[in-house]
Amino acid sequence: MSVIGIISSDSKLNDTIFQELARDPEGGDTVTAHGETNDVLEFLNFDIPEIVIVNLSDKTCDLENIINQIIADNWLHNFGIIGIYDKKTQSEIELAEKLKMTNLLNLFDYGKIPSTLLKTVKIIKANSQVIFQREIATTLVEKLSGSFELDNDLLSVPSYTNILSIALFNKGYIDAEMKINFSIALTELLINAIEHGNCNISYTEKQEYIKNGGAINDLVAQKCLDPEIMRKRVILEYEIQPSVSTFKVRDQGAGFNVQKYHEWLKKKNLYSLHGRGIMMARSLSKKLTYNARGNEATLVIENKDVPFQAPLGFLHEEPLHFKKGDIVFTEGEESDHIFYVLSGRFSVFHKNKNIGFVTPADIFMGEMSFLLNNTRSATVRAEKESKLIKISKKSFISVIKQYPHYGVFLSRLIARKLVRTNTQAARMMIKLGEFS
Repeated sequence: MSVIGIISSDSKLNDTIFQELARDPEGGDTVTAHGETNDVLEFLNFDIPEIVIVNLSDKTCDLENIINQIIADNWLHNFGIIGIYDKKTQSEIELAEKLKMTNLLNLFDYGKIPSTLLKTVKIIKANSQVIFQREIATTLVEKLSGSFELDNDLLSVPSYTNILSIALFNKGYIDAEMKINFSIALTELLINAIEHGNCNISYTEKQEYIKNGGAINDLVAQKCLDPEIMRKRVILEYEIQPSVSTFKVRDQGAGFNVQKYHEWLKKKNLYSLHGRGIMMARSLSKKLTYNARGNEATLVIENKDVPFQAPLGFLHEEPLHFKKGDIVFTEGEESDHIFYVLSGRFSVFHKNKNIGFVTPADIFMGEMSFLLNNTRSATVRAEKESKLIKISKKSFISVIKQYPHYGVFLSRLIARKLVRTNTQAARMMIKLGEFS
């Protein structure tokens, strides 16, 4: 069950969205609509939704103010955003640029609501553990890996690519500009896998269809009338690690002549429309390769160390800089500060045993002992050049008075970490029981 918010003052549009979401037999979500700016901000700050559907053509809401508030505290406002708009009056490219610092997962015009909205919501809910990385507890394993299985639906592709670009962005591995470019490049690989791989649509056939007034989505739908093509899937595998991230796109088509592809690539005009997405993928990546059959592409990118900005309430606090090997605090010492993690990577030791890591994805460091007036339960050491904001109790309480929703978010963050800890403990007890 998720908390879903609709930011729109258009009651007719809101009714359409409610009806679409109600079609999900396994929904059970709490869905509310908010049309006035103050009401919207109160909802975002205190209800802390998982998904927000934004009517980007709304003239009543102060959307610019709302978006700026989301960006200013994007560590707090880490919900997935679905943007809908009127393509007759707005540019998708301009809207994507305006929302590049947010967790924008899909963007489509009003006419695509019946075919795309519910599917997008389901994709977000099914992959929430990937999207909301900034609430993940410290773990011994920093690698994030998994796979998606896509049917031949071009409109759902951005949801999957944006899930991964947001995961990279929220870990501090790519910046806002790279987030957009990476999503475009991975989208191109997936679209190629659907169109040319599974559906066997040639470049000439595609251009001819578009030239005659057709939409490529419709051509793909026509191809999928063939049950054999309809059953084909595209597999997107990902492995996100601290230094590099790897993405594999595999279709179930016949593949292509990889040698001829490389020969064609050497003669390629960078500004040609044909193959431009592949060229972008190559320019962004550390490596882009294909298997011998030509039905699997592997994209490898080098991660950066992009520092997060300080939370709005702590902008006046000076960040502390740590070099590799520096100790932040030691086990058993008094706990009178909480730390906000801006950048870097830290090892956590309990009784001289490495029990996990802390990165910007964890948001805070040392919050439990800070709030409970306990001594530190672990020693924390910087593993690379890192930055933290050290926040005293007096400063924290002052900020809570000014921004009371910070307290709500911190309480929720701790509650989720406790739930995960209890779940892990329960699983361990079950495992031990199996061997007793």
